[in-house]
Amino acid sequence: MKRYIFLLLASATLGLTSCSPFNVRSDYADMANFNSYKTYKLRIDDLKLNDIDKDRVLNELSRQLQSKGLQSGENPDLIVNVKANHKKVTDVTTTSPYGAWGWGGPFGWGIGMNRTWTSNYNEGAIIVDLVDAKTNKLVWQGIGSGISVDRPKAKQKQIPEIMAEIMKNYPPMK
Repeated sequence: MKRYIFLLLASATLGLTSCSPFNVRSDYADMANFNSYKTYKLRIDDLKLNDIDKDRVLNELSRQLQSKGLQSGENPDLIVNVKANHKKVTDVTTTSPYGAWGWGGPFGWGIGMNRTWTSNYNEGAIIVDLVDAKTNKLVWQGIGSGISVDRPKAKQKQIPEIMAEIMKNYPPMK
């Protein structure tokens, strides 16, 4: 019996940890030869973040690119452009008791009250563009959203996680 409970808990834990809280997607140019790219250079013209978050994004992005076999260089094969933005999100939650109060059971007579809650927060996104330095054309783009911008402790953990999720799709499997 203990063995079955352990297996149930282990599978539940695995199921909970395999779900990502982020929305990540990517796209690429079919004609690009990703095996030919060996070096990169970061371009951060559009990266409008505070210095702390900028360092988190760029350090993790460099680490991810290097783990893919790319090296930073002054005469790069790829220009890496990073952008960040955020939007205000409003979540609305409504509960309906379906006449739970009164006579005749859960669907009988009586008074039921709907309750509505709203929560407002800022959700951040990171966009990574890989541009072929010779042709100056976009060859790969990764986008990840779902960062809790309003919570510094969450950002500290989420930025490296979302960068890893975004870069998981590079190089693309054709």
